[in-house]
Amino acid sequence: MEKTLITNATTDAARFLGYEIVTQRANEKHNSHSGYRTVNGKSGLRAPADVIQKRCAKYMPKGVPAHRNELVQDEDFTIISRYQAEYQGLVQYYLLATNVSWFHKLHWVMQTSLLRTLARKHRTSLKAMSEKYRATTETLYGKMSCLEVVVERANGKKPLVAQFGGIPLRRQGKAILTDLDPAYSQKRGRDRNELIKRLLAEKCELCGSRTNIEVHHIRKLADLKEKGRKEKPRWVKKMAQRRRKTLVVCANCHENIHRGDVKPRSRKPSLESGVR
Repeated sequence: MEKTLITNATTDAARFLGYEIVTQRANEKHNSHSGYRTVNGKSGLRAPADVIQKRCAKYMPKGVPAHRNELVQDEDFTIISRYQAEYQGLVQYYLLATNVSWFHKLHWVMQTSLLRTLARKHRTSLKAMSEKYRATTETLYGKMSCLEVVVERANGKKPLVAQFGGIPLRRQGKAILTDLDPAYSQKRGRDRNELIKRLLAEKCELCGSRTNIEVHHIRKLADLKEKGRKEKPRWVKKMAQRRRKTLVVCANCHENIHRGDVKPRSRKPSLESGVR
């Protein structure tokens, strides 16, 4: 019904794919050369106010931002990653909207809820958590403040970094939208906790190598069930058996997976490169 709704463009907004299609009006915007108004009468995309309100309400069960009991037992890295995934998935879908700046309210609500969750876990104050994890990150529009947790790794490996925020709320007219908005979950982040532990173990789950560890992702478990495939690769069997959408692998095995090899192939040692 919403896709066939006839709407008066000058007074109402038509809904399509989560956006509102409106007729813009801004008498203060003029062409610098001709002096004519440049916006009036043109169509534009807008993020519906009720979408932002509904998302904010999920973090405000009693009208104010609250902690989430289902996440209190998780690692700080997992908690911040979960909030960022929920926030980023929604905001990036609405980067084409002329009013994307309205998501500042959602950012504040989610950040407060996040800090309250961390404060409840560590039995301390919201201010203490804010000071502990406050950081800055580089964006296309300069530095922005964010919340950041860093998990150091041994042997000179790059640390694992999770951030909340750091997304400029500015319209991007040529943004490519990816509809991957994570659903708000009441379940604990056991899968992400497990992923952190597997990454810190620094061991390939296919060949046992401890060099160049990476993570192979799939969008959903159903993607493992490809029709017409005679023999399932080892990595498919392992992910299906454990019902996981991530697999910690070395760079060589990761390359083999994307090449489509049924059995992982290891590179031959090279005296010139010094690989053993």
